[in-house]
Amino acid sequence: MGRKDPRVDAYIDRARDFARPVLRHLRAVVHGACPEVEETIKWGFPHFQYRGVLCSVAAFKAHCAFGFWKGKLVLGDAASGAAMGQFGRITAVSDLPSRAALAKLVRRAAALNEQGVAAPRSRTGASRPAPPVPPVLAAALRKDRKAAATFEGFSPSARRDYVEWITGAKGQETRRRRLATAVEWMAEGRPRNWKYAR
Repeated sequence: MGRKDPRVDAYIDRARDFARPVLRHLRAVVHGACPEVEETIKWGFPHFQYRGVLCSVAAFKAHCAFGFWKGKLVLGDAASGAAMGQFGRITAVSDLPSRAALAKLVRRAAALNEQGVAAPRSRTGASRPAPPVPPVLAAALRKDRKAAATFEGFSPSARRDYVEWITGAKGQETRRRRLATAVEWMAEGRPRNWKYAR
């Protein structure tokens, strides 16, 4: 018998009006297709587990996301890369495949977990080099020794997290705010995603 988690109920209740029907629909489909599924919250959003992680849902300001842990094995090349998960930016139940089609995918994902099939690794094994430091970040780091020392001690991927976050800002004001926050966090010795570290 599966298990529902009251934290998932709370997550759905806190979601925006458009998201609640989507989240409830996906939850019902997953439980219907895999009656032994158990719910939990990982990384701040609902996950469904059956002999390992099966799939997850998330709600954002303007869309929802749904994805399978072993998405490439479940969907092949049909997965959308437009958002987190494999179904793009979901704003209504009508953006999803039919209930029957989704249930079939959930059963396929459950079968993979039953068989002990591991998720394919997306990395080639070789790490990418550290990205070039944008001039605005280099100038800010020259003014703060602690932040500069932390940045220099980071792995290439940790540096990339900060560089891409700052350079990915659309507006000048957002870029300025992110830069100030980045320097503050680095001066405290924190990586970009420190809030999610365990």
